[in-house]
Amino acid sequence: MKILLAKYIIIFFGLFFILVGFLMLFKPEKARETLRKAGSTNLINYAEITIRIIPAAALITYSDFSKFPEVFRIFGCFMLFTSLVLYFVPRQLHHNFSNKSADILKPLYFQFISSLSFIIGLLIIYSVS
Repeated sequence: MKILLAKYIIIFFGLFFILVGFLMLFKPEKARETLRKAGSTNLINYAEITIRIIPAAALITYSDFSKFPEVFRIFGCFMLFTSLVLYFVPRQLHHNFSNKSADILKPLYFQFISSLSFIIGLLIIYSVS
């Protein structure tokens, strides 16, 4: 049961990447605005970090059943580790980093990297099916 749940969480995670790719391609200003909100409030900061743990755990749980077990395990462990680290990083530091990133990533850059989001999403879905 937990393997099946992990599989569907990973499929939704892949779909999330694809949807983010569409957002970056067609509404890059909205994507940039969303990036600026990272860490802006306690609720947003800790909800974002906590939600990241769900697909991380799913990737680790499902890794042995995927087409790329080591990639899933490493990516899942990386996401889990960075999420746990972010719990202890001051929220304002996280917010400042996202604002600086948004300053660097102009809307045109979001459109340019949207294809990476599509590719990642499709690879994630391909790897579980």
